[in-house]
Amino acid sequence: MSHTPHELAEEFPQAVELMHKLKLEDAHFARLAEDYHEVNRAIHRAETLVEPVSDTHETEMRRKRMVLKDEIARILAAAA
Repeated sequence: MSHTPHELAEEFPQAVELMHKLKLEDAHFARLAEDYHEVNRAIHRAETLVEPVSDTHETEMRRKRMVLKDEIARILAAAA
């Protein structure tokens, strides 16, 4: 299994337990985390040419990941 950068546990190592708790208790947070995971995996597949995409599409996916990460960070900060 290859290493995929930008996993949420790597992005927010200090909040791993809180993220787990929120995934169980907050449906909105759970959906954001799942969306982030899906986009992150798609970006990794594009980067490794497993599923090549256009530069424009890859840029759009990176922007979406950034927006999701920002929203996750906001929720984590509010919950801490």
